[in-house]
Amino acid sequence: MKVPSRSLLFNVAAIIALCGACKSAQRIGNSVSSANAIMYNTSGAPIGTAQIWQDKNGLVHVDIASISLPGGTHGIHFHGVGKCEATGAFATAGGHYNPMALEHGLNNPKGPHAGDNPNIEIPSSGVGRVSFTSDRVSLTPGTRSLFDADGSSLVIHAGADDQVSNPAGNSGARIACGVVRALP
Repeated sequence: MKVPSRSLLFNVAAIIALCGACKSAQRIGNSVSSANAIMYNTSGAPIGTAQIWQDKNGLVHVDIASISLPGGTHGIHFHGVGKCEATGAFATAGGHYNPMALEHGLNNPKGPHAGDNPNIEIPSSGVGRVSFTSDRVSLTPGTRSLFDADGSSLVIHAGADDQVSNPAGNSGARIACGVVRALP
């Protein structure tokens, strides 16, 4: 039996990866607005890039193809200020993005904040793919726009968000942050 060469296997893997990237690029290409956020850890090292886009129905998509974090469940939120200084554990990002002045948590009857999102799961290897959607924020002008006067950021927390407790779901320290920047 003939075994395929390493270069053939590499080429097949590269083609599969490109096809996945093409699908993502096509979805982003069909968007009404798009953004990205380079994610940094508390040491200031880049650990992933979030692609963010809004479709024609107003749904905002977030896709982080590869992010390096401790394995486990983590809260992830849009925060109200577009500033991610690692000194001070990203306190410069402000609180959760909350233009409608609601309470925290996707399961809170008096909520959620516009910036609240489902928890993400990172495998024990520490490298994972993150994807979710939100209809509570916007990349276009209006009261829910992430591009308000002081911008916004995407923050990942050390622990899981309980989706009900104020102000941040007991999700722990901020371990990653990226400023949401509009793409032309």
